[in-house]
Amino acid sequence: MLDTLNAVVRAEPAPLKAPAGIGQIVARCLRKAAVERFQTIAEVREALVGAGHGQPAHQQPSIAVLPFANMSGDKDNEYFSDGLAEEIINALAQVPGLKVTARTSAFAFRGKEQDIRGIAEALNVRTILEGSVRRAGNRIRVTAQLINAEDGYHLWSERYDREMADVFAMQDEIAAAIAAKLQLKLAPSPAVVRQYTPSLPAYEAFLRGRHHLAKLAPDTIARSKELFDQAIALDPGYVEPYLALARLYISLAIVGIRPAREAMPLARTLARKILELDPSERRAHALLGSVAALYDWNWNEAHEQFRLARVVDPVPFEVRATYAPHYLWPLGRFQEAAEEMERAVEQDPLNFLTRALLVTYLSELGMHQRAMDEARKALEIDESQWVANFAMCVAYLSRGMLTEALASAERAHTLAPWEVRGTGVLAGILAITGKKEQAGILIEQLKGTAPFGMVLYHCTCSEIDAAANWYRKAIEQREPNAVVMAHSSLTKPLRESARWPALAKMMNLHEALES
Repeated sequence: MLDTLNAVVRAEPAPLKAPAGIGQIVARCLRKAAVERFQTIAEVREALVGAGHGQPAHQQPSIAVLPFANMSGDKDNEYFSDGLAEEIINALAQVPGLKVTARTSAFAFRGKEQDIRGIAEALNVRTILEGSVRRAGNRIRVTAQLINAEDGYHLWSERYDREMADVFAMQDEIAAAIAAKLQLKLAPSPAVVRQYTPSLPAYEAFLRGRHHLAKLAPDTIARSKELFDQAIALDPGYVEPYLALARLYISLAIVGIRPAREAMPLARTLARKILELDPSERRAHALLGSVAALYDWNWNEAHEQFRLARVVDPVPFEVRATYAPHYLWPLGRFQEAAEEMERAVEQDPLNFLTRALLVTYLSELGMHQRAMDEARKALEIDESQWVANFAMCVAYLSRGMLTEALASAERAHTLAPWEVRGTGVLAGILAITGKKEQAGILIEQLKGTAPFGMVLYHCTCSEIDAAANWYRKAIEQREPNAVVMAHSSLTKPLRESARWPALAKMMNLHEALES
């Protein structure tokens, strides 16, 4: 009897023999720790939707929209063909019951000669849309083909010859034709109906800005900002450039390129402007949730904003990709954060950033082998991205593999020398492996940047008081990493010290965890 009572109180139940998605949902409902269970019935419903309502994955309608081939003879027009494909992705994502691969994963196959069935298998979808775009003056010709991945046969194809001014109507027409062919109905929700048609010059400026932003280099980031500002000036009612610019400001604050006291208020102003223009835009609520958590440390406000962002299905990918790292993980809701990131990876399986975050969460949860496997997948997607190499470095460090961690840290720093977290960890590894002179050069660089690089340097060297002093500076400067990295294995030595409670209190973390 006592054994039974002890098991009820302490032991987690055995895994349920059910489809993986349903089994995970039931297991979470039964967790002993209340903070690790679903907090509302809406969250249970969303998880069931994410699992396909229990519908077998092979039966759920699914599609990936590949980047449309630019047939215009001018490579500079590639941004436009990409934009056309993404607008169709956005329209299809509003179709209930249809699983749509996010842009990053679908576009990973650009320029690669690969069989359609191989692409579909990698993205776990049943259908593929591919097409081409040719521009000539004010005319545009688009061809589109919907392909059954199982046998490679065409399900539907069409050619559109239109004036450029008709491009938005054409995008909607293609999405509606695909939904009809897949025997689905567009949701009656207003989100499905195009509520605003931007001016063509503003649309093109936005597409150019996003095209430059994908290169993730300081000079191209600056050019992206100019183009997003231009798009807003050309059409102040068009929300997409506001969204892109707000996300950019938050990212710049996190990586240390722009002070948080400058960037985060700008992001908040943009998000509020978006809601004035379109009160139904849930991605704006997610932006406000991020600012509330990472900058204001107002956890009640962050909770409410992320609730509004996730209240209706399907949950946008951008919302999932920020809800976990900006809210769940800082509050110690580790299992939920990992599960949310797994859903984000499922939506966008070839997105190196979300997969790298999943690597971090798995590593922090002690699932080291799976973390390493996921890190290798992230590097296979694009080994030239610093974030995957940094995630691999953290995974190696958590296992005490200093030689391997150093190699990954050096690659991350070479790819992104402006990123303070990678620089701080590299300096720390160099110092503890006896390379004091090299470490000193990096330390001098860090002292003139955001403080959190120095936090990670001293934590890596187990210099707790120095780490705490720099952490206090990071908090005083409202540096987002003070929250983002609060539960990282990199800051664990500090978190286990007597200095931590006072630092956590400054960020309202103790109060948030207790509530």
